[in-house]
Amino acid sequence: MTLPPAIIAVGLSRSFGIVNAVNKLDLVVNRGELYGLVGPDGAGKTTTMRLLAGIMEPSEGDARVSGFSVRSDPEGVKEHIGYMSQRFGLYEDLTVLENILFYADLYAVLKAERSVRIRRLLSFSGLEPFQKRLAGALSGGMKQKLGLACALVHTPEVLLLDEPTNGVDPVSRRNFWRILYDLLREGVTIFLSTSYLDEAERCTRIGLIHRGRIILEGEPLQVRSSLNVPMIELWPDRVREAGSRARETAGVKDVTVYGDRLHIALEQGTAPASVIESLARSGIAVLDHRTILPSLEDVFIASVRKA
Repeated sequence: MTLPPAIIAVGLSRSFGIVNAVNKLDLVVNRGELYGLVGPDGAGKTTTMRLLAGIMEPSEGDARVSGFSVRSDPEGVKEHIGYMSQRFGLYEDLTVLENILFYADLYAVLKAERSVRIRRLLSFSGLEPFQKRLAGALSGGMKQKLGLACALVHTPEVLLLDEPTNGVDPVSRRNFWRILYDLLREGVTIFLSTSYLDEAERCTRIGLIHRGRIILEGEPLQVRSSLNVPMIELWPDRVREAGSRARETAGVKDVTVYGDRLHIALEQGTAPASVIESLARSGIAVLDHRTILPSLEDVFIASVRKA
């Protein structure tokens, strides 16, 4: 028998006065999937997370998480999910182990199961050597791993993570993602929000959210291919001036500056050489260039402009 999706949202909305933070959002997340909700601050990611976690009531529409309605049975939702907010509620004057035990009490984890489960979580997260350390004395990355351990203590079916690596150093981010992949292999459905587009590439499927609506969705490579325009990457000797000149060149649809290089979207049939020659006539040398697939950032910027 085919199991229903882990998350289904239909017309899900939440308004704050005249502001539509989430605007008739439709969403399907399959079981065993790592789905990334991608967008900048203010796009509606956190409000969507709170609605799906059953801690905020929708203004309109509904969602079912693990088969439970966030509108009519939010407590049923909470029993089957692990939710980690941006500021997860760790108690800094408690140790690592005491925090996990507190959440085991909160989720009414059976006493007979706690010892094995907590030992596994400590090992799983790499926190075993630090179980007696106060949470307030942990690094940012270790706090995130402790928050994840607390969210997993009751073995949830669906894990909701709101920008879990925001402000965490690159090494800790990499370790955190290793843990997420381990969870994925165990069959946990993971729904996370992020503004890091490099992290979006790691998801099995992503949705680009803008003004409370998903404007583009699919596997990362599929989303990158959706722009359907030729694109070149240039390394000019004067990048800002080159960007301005390129925008004025015939056959150029869009230009984005990335540090010392440009991403230039071309109209169909426009040769990269014509852009390089145009820059050369302005006295700008192109040190190197190549044809590329648009990045997720290119696609997101183009999609937002279109929306």
